[in-house]
Amino acid sequence: MINLDDELAQCYLAESSEHLAAMERDLLALEIGGEEIDDELVNRVFRAVHSVKGGAGFFDLAKIRELAHETEHAMALIRSRKLVPTPDRIGVLLRATDRLAELIRKPAVSNQADIAGIKAALVALCADQADQNGGKLRMLLVEDDFASRLLLQTFLARYGECHIAVNGREAVDAFRAALDRGQSYDLVCMDIMMPEMDGREAVRQIRAMEEDRGVLSTSGAKIIMTTAVDDIREVIRCFQELCDAYLVKPVNLAKLLGYLKSFQLLPSGEPLATIS
Repeated sequence: MINLDDELAQCYLAESSEHLAAMERDLLALEIGGEEIDDELVNRVFRAVHSVKGGAGFFDLAKIRELAHETEHAMALIRSRKLVPTPDRIGVLLRATDRLAELIRKPAVSNQADIAGIKAALVALCADQADQNGGKLRMLLVEDDFASRLLLQTFLARYGECHIAVNGREAVDAFRAALDRGQSYDLVCMDIMMPEMDGREAVRQIRAMEEDRGVLSTSGAKIIMTTAVDDIREVIRCFQELCDAYLVKPVNLAKLLGYLKSFQLLPSGEPLATIS
């Protein structure tokens, strides 16, 4: 686990506390609205919990990430009108928000916390759990540095079909073409600092394309930001753009593999591919 006393972690924890306080207010407002769903409120809650989840993954706060993931999934169903935000369901989401706030206040012991009860309540809200990906993975690697691109391409090619883009504009064009062919990407590894169009803008456009086609970020491509930038503000901004994970270069391939498994893109027992 990363040192939780350093500035990066403290910024994340402070940001998360603010997100969770805002989530509670928005959920209470959503409850008052009844079956008439306020999209702005729902989207704010969804983005807030996504930011909490993404940062938790970065700082190895496993229980916080796990609970935030289940909360995000429930909110995704509300966004897509597959789940009506009844008072009972909002009550479960408020309990999850309170539990997340408790874990954020005591992050050093959060990985030993018991979240089984509230996690089970959240899972019970969600009738359709994500299926394992049964086909060959389709991946888009967006990287302008040759050495980094070669390393990741060699690694990812062991697990599926890996296409290359060297800047954000190429990435957006490749993603659009894949959607138009009905062959959407399962994974996008996106560098942040690139010429012509940076990674954050590319992610914004990719998520907008998905939503235009009725695909929510929770069921769309998984996006991992890869960059030498380790400033927490950049991390938080990336999660607010609805990326799913963040890796600092040089990329730890074991951690990348762990993300692929946690996203259910690979079986949990898949071994780490060696680079020769």
